[in-house]
Amino acid sequence: MANDFDSNFTRKLMKGVLGSFESQRAVTKTVNTALLSGAFGSDTGTQVDFPRPTDFVSNRTSDGDISGTTASSIITGKATATVQDYITVEMDFQEADQALKMPDGGQRFFDDAARRVVTDFEIDFSAFAMKNTSMLAGTPGTAVSTWAEVANAGALMRSCGVPAGDWNYMGNPFLQTALADVQRSLGAADPLVSEAFRNATLADNFGGMRVMTADTLATATGAGADRAGTLTGTPTATYVAAKDTMTQTLAVTAFQANTVVKAGEIIQVTGRNRLNLSTRNPVINAAGAQVVWTAVVTAEVTLDAAGAGNIVVTGPGVFESAGAYNTVDTAITSGDVVTLLYPDGAVTQPNLFYHRDAFGVGSVPIEKLYSTDTIGTTMDGMQLRCSKGASIRENKQIVRFDLRPAYAALNPFFAGQGFGTP
Repeated sequence: MANDFDSNFTRKLMKGVLGSFESQRAVTKTVNTALLSGAFGSDTGTQVDFPRPTDFVSNRTSDGDISGTTASSIITGKATATVQDYITVEMDFQEADQALKMPDGGQRFFDDAARRVVTDFEIDFSAFAMKNTSMLAGTPGTAVSTWAEVANAGALMRSCGVPAGDWNYMGNPFLQTALADVQRSLGAADPLVSEAFRNATLADNFGGMRVMTADTLATATGAGADRAGTLTGTPTATYVAAKDTMTQTLAVTAFQANTVVKAGEIIQVTGRNRLNLSTRNPVINAAGAQVVWTAVVTAEVTLDAAGAGNIVVTGPGVFESAGAYNTVDTAITSGDVVTLLYPDGAVTQPNLFYHRDAFGVGSVPIEKLYSTDTIGTTMDGMQLRCSKGASIRENKQIVRFDLRPAYAALNPFFAGQGFGTP
């Protein structure tokens, strides 16, 4: 009987594409994938919640008598991982079949198919990450040109109480050019990581950070000549209100009429300063000044003719009396001056710096089609599906590769946007 290799056709395709997919990833290898690995199933729906850590207020007494104090409340928040759209690459069956018969075993085909999935995956995730940061290092719109400006991000993370270890700094590819004159032997990536990850690494440990480059970072545009306004109301500043979304709504006015505030823009409130997440003491920069609280716009909003509207930001300014979760030194109140920091009209591509646990990435098991399917899973839990089937309307056979990711903003206070200084 003649040999029939049709039954393992998608298996051979998946083997080649999965390996290439894994080797080309960079950004998505720097965040927490273990937490979301296996979290989604047929019974979970499109969202999965993870508990946030709790904190408490301590009391100081001379004799140990705490009968006059109040015990800290146990407040449990949640971070939500949300399923994203499918990322699909489709091609004719003949193209895939011919690729397998090529002398190189179809490696070029595998690489090209995987590259498109990886590129869309990392662009999509980078845009999500940019919109879920809260820290700011440098001046928006100014390119990083020195290692000192990179180190500034690490110093800010440490001063803000971000746990040491697994820190990453992801820059525009031209960061490599900017730092080339002062590049030293700062370490190399682990030889066991993927090729793309290794090639993207400039320094494996600089100021406690892994410094890398990526061409998939997101951009945002500042719009409106009048970049300053005022708060028209006092925002809710309790941890209970913010614990599940880590967002806060700022009611503003006096911006330029009909300004479109883009997601990813950085906003700051004058006179309200950032606190260390561990000590709850003010954060002091190299000049001896307190670091002003900043947050990032999570969703695009168009202000009205009076320049008024509600802006939702991540990294909320929490302030409660003797609060265990305070993030600002004084309460944000109505009348405070609010400034959008991106330059008017400029397309801005911030570098990103973050702790691995700032974000979570996972993939969702994809339902089997009425076709020949093969599922492939990477070491860190990313799952792809390869399907071969017939498109009866078009009277042709097709092959498709699918990835359905899920993202979680685990802690926006562990992440920031990085720039240079004028």
